[in-house]
Amino acid sequence: MKEIFSAIPIFVAVVESGSFSLASERLGMTKSAVSKRMSSLEDNLGTRLFHRSTRKLTLTESGEQFSDYARNSVYIAQQGIAAATLNQGSPKGTLKINAPMTFSRLHLVPHLKEFLDLYPDIKVILSMDDKIVDMIEGAYDVGIRIGELKDSSLIARKLAKCNSVVCAAPEYLQRAGIPNTPNDLKNHNCIYYSLFQAGVEWTFLKADKKLKVEPTGNFIVNNSDVICEMLLQGLGICQMPTFIVQKYLNTGQLVQVLTTYNLPDHSIFAVYPERRHMPEKVKVFIDFIEKKFCSAYWDLDYGKSS
Repeated sequence: MKEIFSAIPIFVAVVESGSFSLASERLGMTKSAVSKRMSSLEDNLGTRLFHRSTRKLTLTESGEQFSDYARNSVYIAQQGIAAATLNQGSPKGTLKINAPMTFSRLHLVPHLKEFLDLYPDIKVILSMDDKIVDMIEGAYDVGIRIGELKDSSLIARKLAKCNSVVCAAPEYLQRAGIPNTPNDLKNHNCIYYSLFQAGVEWTFLKADKKLKVEPTGNFIVNNSDVICEMLLQGLGICQMPTFIVQKYLNTGQLVQVLTTYNLPDHSIFAVYPERRHMPEKVKVFIDFIEKKFCSAYWDLDYGKSS
């Protein structure tokens, strides 16, 4: 019975990851060790839990039935651990964070040393990825999300407002002209962010009316740092968050256009799985970054004293 109980978290990791190899990475075990534990679990239960093939790993009918109970037992155990350790001394443990690449580099990473100095018993694993990942499947404790949030079981706390502007380098505007209306963008080289959550259209607001323009241009990329570099080089025009471009607007390296139009309001959120008792390590991290981000300091004029 002891072997069965100890194998349940490994079984759940395999089910949620979809493969032995991904589960082994998640658990910090070798693939062969995970496979052996699952074979031993099947032997102890007297039933086959997985259909194994070179391409796919799927659950048998018995595996499906066992999975429901196993996942619930792991969840309840996690809740118990969180409740038991909620007020026991300083926060501790491994904190897995998922956050967008450029925002992390510019505004999260610079604060992490201070956070780790404040909480030396916390170990941070930061995954920087512009794609929206499954928080539960990836076993993340907290994520940073920017823009509109999709409906999910995650809890969200707003950290700051996320302003955006349409901008370009002065040399580009001298060459291509300054757009006066969103429709003028049809005649411009629009650099496009391929992972833009709002879709393939740029939305502008004026007098309670929405105007949508589909950007077209000769460069599309999935990284905001690269877009910013292309803007600075004068390749084209783009809609960008001020947490990336404000300092270049302040120095004149980039110029905002279409200033009489508003862009949709977006925010920066911390998201985390719903739990009856929030782990202390998650609580202190969210409280910490909320204090850092709530003023949206990146919107300040860096060229002047605040």
